[in-house]
Amino acid sequence: MGGTWDPISLPVRPGLYINFVEAAAAQIKGGARGVVALPLFEYEGTAIAGQFYTVEKEIEAIQLFGADAVEPISLVLQGGAKEVLVYTVPAIAGDTVSAAEYAGIRDVFSTRQFNVFVYPELLSADERLAAQHWCKDSREDEGKHFIAVFGGSLTDDSSIDTGNQRSIDLADDYVVNLVTGAVINGGTYSSASYAPYIAGLIAGTAINKSITYSPVRANDVNKRLKNSEINRSLQQGSLVLVHDGEKVKVEQGLVTSGRKIRAIRARQAIATDIPKAAAESYIGKLDNNADGQAALIAAVKAYLERLELNNVLTDIAVTLDPERKSEGDTVYLLIGFTEIDSMERILLTIKV
Repeated sequence: MGGTWDPISLPVRPGLYINFVEAAAAQIKGGARGVVALPLFEYEGTAIAGQFYTVEKEIEAIQLFGADAVEPISLVLQGGAKEVLVYTVPAIAGDTVSAAEYAGIRDVFSTRQFNVFVYPELLSADERLAAQHWCKDSREDEGKHFIAVFGGSLTDDSSIDTGNQRSIDLADDYVVNLVTGAVINGGTYSSASYAPYIAGLIAGTAINKSITYSPVRANDVNKRLKNSEINRSLQQGSLVLVHDGEKVKVEQGLVTSGRKIRAIRARQAIATDIPKAAAESYIGKLDNNADGQAALIAAVKAYLERLELNNVLTDIAVTLDPERKSEGDTVYLLIGFTEIDSMERILLTIKV
């Protein structure tokens, strides 16, 4: 158990709770964490409704869900994810998935571990917002850290302002909004239908790497943008695909808050890994005295130093929180670090 904590309302359940405290003036500019969660609404084959399946290869997906149902799963795997956590949604009464049914889908995924979440199809604006709130609540109330990826319809993609407004509406450190779709072998994909590929790309990229300028599997984008439109989209936290004359690539790896996906994923890794390690090796096993506290600090530092060696972060500091007394069964740690960014802007001054 973990999550954020409030100094005036301490957690009840045993666990190690992390509170990321950002300095007001600061601006936060291993291995692949590769599990993408995806609910599947239409399927056949051997899969049973209301079950979870872990898929690593397309051939497995075809056997489980049928050839007509596997395209979003295939896109996730082509993006580079290690595996897809698929939930077979029970048959829906009528043609439209209700808000209660979407809420039920989110609830069952809340009991599973994954790194990126994506729907295989277009959502209404209300359901996108509900999913964004779920992502935020999972982080703040459940200590569960993942990125959610969204997109829009072909009609939405025809107007970059529509896509950018979606980024504004979904602004959050843990949300990615794709505003351009793709053309693959003559077939046109909206940003919503291509979002599973981006989810796979994010999950399959090591946390010490950026997806900026990463080539994607596509022949073209469904709408080529002008330079001014690309700039405006980036400023509003949108994820943009561009055709550079040779290939289609991600212009810049951003979440809708405008921060870098690389930095956010480093934070998610720390917020996930430290509580897990503490639960396995330290909670209930160390005395809350000077020796036990020193052992805990050393363990946390060792983990962060490993990330430092892999160019995930730097400037590590781990101490007891000087503003709160660690006593009884409670330990307050103060952890500081700086995420390492990728080189994304090279500015040349040439004197002749």
